Amino acid sequence: MGRSIVITSGKGGTGKSMFAANIGALLAMRGNRVVLVDTDMGLRNLDLYLGLENRVVYNTMDVLSGVCRIQQALVRDKRFKDLCLMAAAPSKDDRDVTPLHMVVLVEKLKEMFDYVIIDSAAGIGDELVLAAAGADQAVIITEAENASIRDADSVDRELTKMGITTRCCVLNKVNAELMAVGAVPSLSDISRELRIKINGIIQYDNNVFIATNKGVPIVLKVGTYIEKNFSKILDRILADGENG
Repeated sequence: MGRSIVITSGKGGTGKSMFAANIGALLAMRGNRVVLVDTDMGLRNLDLYLGLENRVVYNTMDVLSGVCRIQQALVRDKRFKDLCLMAAAPSKDDRDVTPLHMVVLVEKLKEMFDYVIIDSAAGIGDELVLAAAGADQAVIITEAENASIRDADSVDRELTKMGITTRCCVLNKVNAELMAVGAVPSLSDISRELRIKINGIIQYDNNVFIATNKGVPIVLKVGTYIEKNFSKILDRILADGENG
């Protein structure tokens, strides 16, 4: 049986989908069977970040509502032996799906894959409840910015209410120079605001931005400091899952 991890954030633009795409790629590079499930209905980006946008026919909502079978909605990434994408619906609709539908879908996917990575919509509410319904653990992506940190804490509280006990935070787009001069919250400030541990820091780097726009996970550049950093963060997340 596989493990499911929801990647979420308190506000948009923190790099949540970028992070999901890259840890999915890393897990596949390590020989795991991986599926990335995009649940950001109407604002899907995961297909773009993987360069698979032209191959999407069916989507997550189609599977949840019974329009198609799971296998029909899986888009295989040909760069990896066992990495698939289930894209989000291109627009919001009123199809009647519930968190129970998501739980059933994730349980079926866990029988097929070693890891189910769920890319959630940003913020709290019904979309978070749907995305996290079948998750074993959660990773909250935030920035060293007051509003982002506050919103991340709100998401963490919601996940706690849902009973997800294995949770962590990853700081993205960190500008070390600004942090050093006190222009943005420090690590100690952020740790005081958030009740969960910080499992990694990703510095702002134009190469990440460029790779994302080209539909190529940055971790494919093996041996770079970025790939090594992502790998260490992933190791900590997986260790949490094993010990949770």
